[in-house]
Amino acid sequence: GGTYTNTVNFYAVANPEPPLGPVACEAGKICYNVNSSTSAEGTMGKQELDDNSNAIADGSTVTLLASNFSRAGYGFAGWSDTYDYTGNLYGPQETITAPNGTASNGLSLYAIWIRSAGSMQTDATSICSGLTAASNTTKTLNSVSALTDQRDGNTYAIAKLADGNCWMIENLRLESTAEHNSDGTLAQGYGTSATYGNFGGLATAESTNFSNTTTVNSLYYSGAQSGTANINIGTAGDPAYRIPRYNNLNTPSNTNDRPDSPASNTFTNDNTTVGMYSYGNYYTWHATIADTTYNGLNNTSSDTTSLCPRGWRLPHGGQTTVSTTAEFYLLSKAIMDNQEPDQDATNGYGYYGNSVTNSAGKTASAGFRSFPHNFIYSGGFKTSIAYSRGSYGYYWSSTVLSGRSSYYLDLGRFDVFPGNYYDNKYYGYSIRCIIGS
Repeated sequence: GGTYTNTVNFYAVANPEPPLGPVACEAGKICYNVNSSTSAEGTMGKQELDDNSNAIADGSTVTLLASNFSRAGYGFAGWSDTYDYTGNLYGPQETITAPNGTASNGLSLYAIWIRSAGSMQTDATSICSGLTAASNTTKTLNSVSALTDQRDGNTYAIAKLADGNCWMIENLRLESTAEHNSDGTLAQGYGTSATYGNFGGLATAESTNFSNTTTVNSLYYSGAQSGTANINIGTAGDPAYRIPRYNNLNTPSNTNDRPDSPASNTFTNDNTTVGMYSYGNYYTWHATIADTTYNGLNNTSSDTTSLCPRGWRLPHGGQTTVSTTAEFYLLSKAIMDNQEPDQDATNGYGYYGNSVTNSAGKTASAGFRSFPHNFIYSGGFKTSIAYSRGSYGYYWSSTVLSGRSSYYLDLGRFDVFPGNYYDNKYYGYSIRCIIGS
């Protein structure tokens, strides 16, 4: 109640889709259901305990599979064990205890779809203000919404996480915005064409024969130094430093890098492609900050722009001693109920190991992968070779260590280094964006 003298904007946060109905599974397996009658794409197989087709027993510890489903106009917010989302809510690669009845009837999980509530570029702040910060002990849909990136039409689930900030809870899938950005109002970034036109970045879709000698496309930028950028696909540059893009129509590039095998014990035995769409695309650090000046390993550059939608930005990384201004560190600390990370005396890194748990009984790694934080083991690329998908997650920050290296979040099966590990800028890692100027 009250008196309003100016315009008042009301925003309706759309509820999830109406329930469809339960789907039976098979004894000792986990079944992943698209939970949509229209417009969804992708397939997923049934998950067993290991490569030997062993059944999942009641009480077994299982790491779920990342989603290979996509749906136009909807964000993917995780898995539910009920088709109407009234049951347990899980992150895409959350580690769970198999409930009673799994051995005899299997466990059916359903994709949680959130309809877009507006634009990433214009509605994020207002939508975020209506969300409830995530809790380690209580999981509800009140923390999540979804918004559409006007540059390419991709819709992402977003959430107000435990640190009180709004994050994208899906990995960035941006490929090209040239046709959507004629007036420069939608994209962050800057720059003009440099020597190659120009740095290792996004590439063509990965195929089973992708290698560092494959002739593929890479990402480059054009535009004036005015805070605008067109993101284009070109063929120039060194193929060894191009990073392939990933989508739900592709198959694993080799048997040693199976994206459907988190913790090495959850391979899908029916050979159905799984867990790829959620991995998003991989970007070099210079691609993440929309920089056109990358012509070598030692280039230092501004981190004042990013590939994130306008109004969003890359999170800040930590230093060799923990930084109190780094969002990855602050999110880690919030997930762990304000417990400080351990210090590695040899390397000076702050990290959370398995010896520390939060109020929900989860380690930092499990907390990052739980709903609605939804970080996943998307792995990365080094010189066009994929690695660690399904077992580690690497997420770029905006913070530079040196000309050659930048900080990133290292999400392992056992340890979490919250933004104070660093690596070569030409590696291909994932992106999560946070609301900020």
